[in-house]
Amino acid sequence: MRWLTEVRAGVDERLERYFEAKRDAARGLAPESVELVDAIAALTMRGGKRLRPALMHAAFCAVAPDRDPAVLLDTGAALELLQTYLLVHDDWMDHDEERRGGPSVHAALREAHGGDAHLGASLAILAGNLASACAWELITRGEHPRAIEREVTRAFLRMHQEVVYGQQLDLLATSDVSLMQQLKTGSYTVRGPLMLGAAFGEASDAQREALLRYGRPLGEAFQMRDDLLGTFGDSGATGKAVSSDLREGKRTALVLAAERRADAAARADLTRALGDRGASDEAIEAAREVLVRVGAKAEVEERLEALLDDARRALEDDSLRELGRERLRALADQLGRRDR
Repeated sequence: MRWLTEVRAGVDERLERYFEAKRDAARGLAPESVELVDAIAALTMRGGKRLRPALMHAAFCAVAPDRDPAVLLDTGAALELLQTYLLVHDDWMDHDEERRGGPSVHAALREAHGGDAHLGASLAILAGNLASACAWELITRGEHPRAIEREVTRAFLRMHQEVVYGQQLDLLATSDVSLMQQLKTGSYTVRGPLMLGAAFGEASDAQREALLRYGRPLGEAFQMRDDLLGTFGDSGATGKAVSSDLREGKRTALVLAAERRADAAARADLTRALGDRGASDEAIEAAREVLVRVGAKAEVEERLEALLDDARRALEDDSLRELGRERLRALADQLGRRDR
């Protein structure tokens, strides 16, 4: 998709320029701080599909197709930095050593400081906080009508807060997986970017509601696809250890489905690996086999497809313009690909 390539290239170019400016500013203020800028720049620029800026762009086209989408670039870069902040902290909480095919930020900083785990983690927390501050700095750049600035700020703030609540529910292993998915992933991955595009395009109430009807099921589907990839995907494609969700004991939709379906023997095989960071590869493979054998994997895949169908049906709303509907439909189709 040419438009998607253009969105990615525009956001990447804006990020590269921004990071160069931040390095220069850090050198003038406290040269040691360049390390933190380098850490978040490395993670941000190392892969990433720029899905969030793409969703914002598509929503903007659905409500204001005749306006210049260049007004979105700073906010697109801000979305990527918000994700960097969340990934840095999430990797530390989950003890993940890899992200996007390279070391997680706490792992990289630990090694840079002689293997000191506490110092590496502390610096990573600061790096994540810096990424968050940079995201907000980008949100405040540019000159827009006051009403648009207010709506953009509200949308970004709500998204930021909801994902924090969602992460809390994930850490507490809530049984309400749907709510956790809507807050942790649906908020900043789908609904937030859609509402940012709507804010820049000065969407009507009907258009906003149509975009939300599309975004709610799509956000849940995105998390379900991540659950599937996190357990059955290719680590070379995902950029992190495939077994990490099981070893961390995450209460994913897969695990909950398996617990409903499994007999005592199958549940024992699953429990043996779930939440055990030192679980052997054999124990992990046995747990994965349970997820397939009892039908948990098939159930989640079926639910994911149903959610994607709900999102596609929402795009039949005539209040949305065809250019944007076409692009939003393409993004839902891309999410449905099993090799994403």
